[in-house]
Amino acid sequence: MEQIYTYGSYLTNKFGCKVYKVGINISGFTCPNIDGTVAKGGCTFCENDSFSASNGEVQELKGFHLNMNSLENPFLDRQLQQLEFQFNALSKRQTNEYGAEKFLVYFQSFTNTYAPLETLKALYTKALSFKNVVGLSIGTRSDSITEEALEYLSELSKDKEIWIEFGIQSVYDETLERINRGHDSANVKKWILKSKAKGLNVCGHLIFGLPDETKEMMLETSKQAYEWGIDSVKYHPLYVVKRTALANDFIKGIFTPISEEDYLDVLVQSIQMKPKDVSVQRVTAGINDSSLLGPQWCKDKNIQIKNINKAFKPIGLKY
Repeated sequence: MEQIYTYGSYLTNKFGCKVYKVGINISGFTCPNIDGTVAKGGCTFCENDSFSASNGEVQELKGFHLNMNSLENPFLDRQLQQLEFQFNALSKRQTNEYGAEKFLVYFQSFTNTYAPLETLKALYTKALSFKNVVGLSIGTRSDSITEEALEYLSELSKDKEIWIEFGIQSVYDETLERINRGHDSANVKKWILKSKAKGLNVCGHLIFGLPDETKEMMLETSKQAYEWGIDSVKYHPLYVVKRTALANDFIKGIFTPISEEDYLDVLVQSIQMKPKDVSVQRVTAGINDSSLLGPQWCKDKNIQIKNINKAFKPIGLKY
């Protein structure tokens, strides 16, 4: 059985040791699809409160939100403290539990380029100053990044491992409109190509099971994402959590989540068409608490991975 080329393998091969991503949540960051800049309410599947960090410092900044046109950031020092606090706590745990030796600081929650450039520079510089940090991974939206930010990240990439993670979700504009995404597919393609032209590493997030999409549409999204030159990929099934617009459609019977059988079928085909040098960061997603409305197969990740490997076995692969 051949091991799928994972992101962990990529990092181990490059740095010669165990490298882990440290997920960070900085308060004050939001999303243009939530604050009304491009839309309101966020994507239909997004439960905005789920991005609240467990660290109490975040709550002190409740009500404070940045955007790219913010004229000042009175809480920058506190954000830098949050960054250091979270990194120290999480990297210590990853070292103790998993033997991590080096780290990528992963700006994970909300849209992490949706702020003035000076704020971004301060946070990114601070993150790169931590011991054993080899680079950054920055989760963002394609409508929330500027040429200036890309240029800055390009400069950083000369000495550090710099990744940008874009939510592609689907290449079909009717789907993006249906989920209230706030931008079209051409916008994602444009900024992925710009990022690649600047020498940056790009991870694309794909969602299978979006409303009214067929398997053929899901596979076309994978095909085009690979053609755009992404370096890594995350595959997600669409699951429904409480307090979302999608939850209302689910309860009314308007939306039916993708079955595990169909998800596995699309995943296997997408993996088969994936270029060999594109690493895989995630093959599924879910949540194991009472907020999950469906599908119930997304509740237990261990069972999901077991079933994924069963599906991969006939094609000679394992995850």
